[in-house]
Order: sequence, then C-alpha cells, then structure tokens
Amino acid sequence: MLFVCYPNCSTCKKARVFLESRNAAFTVRDIKTDRPTEEELRLWQAQSGLPLKKFFNTSGQQYKALGLKDRLPAMSEDEQFALLATDGMLVKRPILVTDDSKVLVGFREAEWDAAL
Repeated sequence: MLFVCYPNCSTCKKARVFLESRNAAFTVRDIKTDRPTEEELRLWQAQSGLPLKKFFNTSGQQYKALGLKDRLPAMSEDEQFALLATDGMLVKRPILVTDDSKVLVGFREAEWDAAL
C-alpha cells in the first residue's frame, strides 16, 4: 500500500499508528517533498469515486491564502488538478492507496478499518 502523508500532521500520525497496529505493509511518501503528480491525482480521484473537491485540504493555510473557497467553483477540473499538483500542502491528507486500488482520502478509522 501507498501511504501519502505529511509527517508533521497529527491526523497523518494517527493514521500511521492505525496502520502499524494492524501490521499493514505500506510505503510512506511525504506529500510535501514528493507531491502527487496531476496524473496520480486524476487516477486516485477516479478510483476513489469522490468529488474532486474532497482532494483539497480546505483547512490548510495555503488553501485559505489563495482564496480557493471562492475561486474553486469558477475553475475547470483541469485547472483544479493542475493546481493540486503544484503544492502537496493543497492536497487533503493522508491518502491511502491499497494494493487493490482503493483510494481513501483523509483518515476516518471506521472507513479505513472496513477497507483493510
């Protein structure tokens, strides 16, 4: 599995402890230093079945600084994917990509438990 996270994020830390407590095998990827590509984001969004808006870190400083709450509705999906790919801190975290291509965005223990 691929665990995409920001190591300093408290939610990501909880998710990592959750995975470790279940002896799950996973590879860690730092979302800030090795940000997801536009192609990865498109694939993950399709596999997750979630609306693209769910991939934005709406509580992040960068999201607020760029005024994305007001700007996103006027942006095309292509523009939104391109923007997400420019800065890993804009992306909601953690993201878990399971070996059977399930994609979980954000950490909700019950959802992760069901997927694993």
